Amino acid sequence: MVRSGGEPIPTGRATGGTGPARFRERFLQGEPVDAGVRPLILSSWQRSRALGLSPDQSDLPFREDYDSDSRLAHAAVPVLDRLQVRFDGSEINISVADASGTVLLRRFGRASLARSLPPIQTVPGFVFAEQSAGTNGIGLALAERQLIRVHGAEHFAERSQGSACRALPLRDPLSGSVEGVLCFGYPRSAEDPSLDTVIRKAAEAIEKRLLRQSSARERALLLAYLNTRAQTAAGARRSIAVDELAAGLHPRHRAILMERAAELIAHGQRAAVDVSLPGGRHITLVSLPMTGTSGTAGWAVEAVLPLASPRVTRAIPHQADEPLGFAAPPVGAASGGISLVPLPSGSRSDAAPRQGNVPGDGRPTSDVVVVEATEDHYDSASLAKGLVLVGEPHVGTYALAARRRFELLSEAGTRIGTTLDVRRTAQELAETAVPRLADFVTVDLPEAVLRGEESADPRNDLRRTVVHGIRDDGLFGQVDKQVGFGPTAPQLRSLTSGQAVLEPDLKAAAVWLAGDPEHPEQLLSRVRSLIAVPLMARGVVLGVVGFYRAAGSAAFEDDDRSLAQELAARAALSIDNARRYTRERTMSLALQRSLLPHGRPDQDAVDVAHRYLPAESDVGGDWYDVIALSGARVGLFVGDVVGHGMLSAATMGRLRTAARSFAELDFPPDEVLTHLDNLVGRLDREDPSSNGAGIIGATCLYAVYDPTSQQCVMARAGHPPPALAHSDGTVTFPDLPAGPPLGLGCLPFEAAEVHVPEDSRLVLYTDGLIEDRSRDVDAVLDQLRVVLAHPGRTPEETCQAILDTVAPATPCDDIALLVARTHTLDPHRIATWELSADPALVREVRASALRQLADWGLDEAAFAAELMLSELVTNAIRHGSGPIRVRLLHGRTLICEVYDTSDTAPHLRRAATTDEGGRGLFLVAQLSQSWGTRYTPQGKVIWAECELRAA
Repeated sequence: MVRSGGEPIPTGRATGGTGPARFRERFLQGEPVDAGVRPLILSSWQRSRALGLSPDQSDLPFREDYDSDSRLAHAAVPVLDRLQVRFDGSEINISVADASGTVLLRRFGRASLARSLPPIQTVPGFVFAEQSAGTNGIGLALAERQLIRVHGAEHFAERSQGSACRALPLRDPLSGSVEGVLCFGYPRSAEDPSLDTVIRKAAEAIEKRLLRQSSARERALLLAYLNTRAQTAAGARRSIAVDELAAGLHPRHRAILMERAAELIAHGQRAAVDVSLPGGRHITLVSLPMTGTSGTAGWAVEAVLPLASPRVTRAIPHQADEPLGFAAPPVGAASGGISLVPLPSGSRSDAAPRQGNVPGDGRPTSDVVVVEATEDHYDSASLAKGLVLVGEPHVGTYALAARRRFELLSEAGTRIGTTLDVRRTAQELAETAVPRLADFVTVDLPEAVLRGEESADPRNDLRRTVVHGIRDDGLFGQVDKQVGFGPTAPQLRSLTSGQAVLEPDLKAAAVWLAGDPEHPEQLLSRVRSLIAVPLMARGVVLGVVGFYRAAGSAAFEDDDRSLAQELAARAALSIDNARRYTRERTMSLALQRSLLPHGRPDQDAVDVAHRYLPAESDVGGDWYDVIALSGARVGLFVGDVVGHGMLSAATMGRLRTAARSFAELDFPPDEVLTHLDNLVGRLDREDPSSNGAGIIGATCLYAVYDPTSQQCVMARAGHPPPALAHSDGTVTFPDLPAGPPLGLGCLPFEAAEVHVPEDSRLVLYTDGLIEDRSRDVDAVLDQLRVVLAHPGRTPEETCQAILDTVAPATPCDDIALLVARTHTLDPHRIATWELSADPALVREVRASALRQLADWGLDEAAFAAELMLSELVTNAIRHGSGPIRVRLLHGRTLICEVYDTSDTAPHLRRAATTDEGGRGLFLVAQLSQSWGTRYTPQGKVIWAECELRAA
């Protein structure tokens, strides 16, 4: 089973503590159930509880005075009879209720079903409004005014737990008001998605019949037109059937004609208009007055078009059952605006209607009837003339305006809120309202709202966020400036009252608006009318919107105020959603940036520049890091955590911290990725809310560059390979073993060693830079290759060039970028000695080291270096094995390294006063800035780093 929004609806009663019955039970016990119930159903439950209804209530109000002979009942009876035949033998029951929720008609697919159900479900007259019956199809359809599906335990009442229903409001096609509800009820197990189509078609048929019942006055005008036709159709006049004329027009073209015809009737004058249809076709519409003997006065609109192949057939006027089509005016057309060509009052058409003897029932309605087409003989061309529309001007004006308001609201639902950007949403509100409701729109929002926060005082913290109108003449100031309204300004009154404020004539209000800084005299002289509407959503005041009509336009009326308030209410929800998203995104971005490196470590191996660019929609988990390692080496990290939002940012922080810890332990790149892989798997297993998804899929690339050998060891876990730009301008992408993403734990990681000459640029990046749905990855890599083929650029310039050229304009994923330009340690600053495991050689090493330090001008570090080397070499001889190598590195610091072939790890301990040994590493730790051990494939290295204050 599927919800109206496409989400599955759980069926059945509670099983294992889940399902709608369980949620209903928890709701009735006062427990929160927000995450498990559709919002529409939950809102209805909450309203039912607020009304004091009991789910065990078995009786409902019964109205003996219900109108079984109403116009709705008359329209519905034939449709329900056909539905009863369609569902013959099934357990479905069909009902029609009026606008108060009172059931007027019932039908059953199986006759015995009526005898087995209680009277409340079989007898007309019972009231199923929500305030009486709680959550049910009829009541919810009246409350929500849309197609409703209620299933099983989504009903509030206990009596309906085993049933399901679909309900659809029935509307008057002219006024748009809800006249009643059509409802299908059936057992919970008989759910069928095709019922959506059936109930919509049935409701459409009922609404057509409602329209036919409402058109008595138009039928009177129609009969007058036909009588006139009969009197003028003498001699050689021939007619064609309406179906032939209709068959020659596309349904969309007919809808356009009816729209223009309604406009002609609304103007109430003799006129002709040339209507351009898609495809280059033109049809002329002519409006003609007519009056019946009963006093019914109105207008008929005829269409005149070329007749391709005239046929001598007799048209039989009838009322078509086709639905009435009202198309929206063309884009850019002003509201109600058509180009009229007035006809002289004395001009005569062969089809001009004259007074006929027709009755009228006095009901002011408007209808569309396509009935007849006849050949015209004004010139040699063969023309067809067909009646398109008859109606009365004041009713036509009302119907046209109501329809356009409905169309505008419908359009607003699709145009407003397409993004989660506060400014863009406000702009969409203005663009929707201009010019169909207003000539100018201003939207003023507090600075706090633009930042994603709630404003403490929205009346004194407003900024002009949007100015949009039919022209840009600077009447409403500049965007982003702070605005302040006087105490009598409509905007301030609307913010205070929470209601829309209408000023139909600003000139009449000029006296008390004179002192308002936002309504200067120039504006008052060029603007006629204003509606100020507060933007409020979920109890939060978000700002105010001003709708203006220019001088020369019609003044705003109460209906316009209602429409403006509805538009503002819809926009306010979208703006509030965007504000909340902005707040969450700002918090996630702040967390993300706080977890990324803020400085650069002291090291001489590389010059580094880095960038982080969040996604257009949300913050993700991309990260980078630069870590100074022992032996003058440097570690470079780039990683990507799947997902977006604050959770991804927090997870990124955890992974980055772990990666730095593993790197500082001097693990090689492949072992670092192995430890990260184990960590991600453990985090997922320990998180009960992950449901097996967690952060599996995170990727990482780790590179360690050694400036003494110009070698770079790299390993990656499902991450894009780096780019290597050489000093001669050539660019390569090293072929590294891919490795699986972190968290899978299925395959070992492999490292590769790459030679990186001095002054090369190593570029590490996340997939957001190169992967985009609209671009080919190979083409993007070629772009990156071109950008990097400029060896003179610094790392900072390279970063900016990559973002400007390669990065997508609106990235769908985060981008982390790290550019490192490599350096090489001068060989003259490296000293190495090889010696065997002979304690007698320690003195020679000390002496050689002192001479080398003197050559480097590091006499001040000689004492500490001599002691450290003595202890480290002695430990290697006593506790290590194999040949021993000593190396001194003179860089930013002085580094002493002692290599041996043993993998025994030294450790610092506290020696007792009676111990003869155990103090060597303690002395090393005291004399050095830092010290440690790293392992090599042939053994280990014990190193100590000494600070050079005078270097």
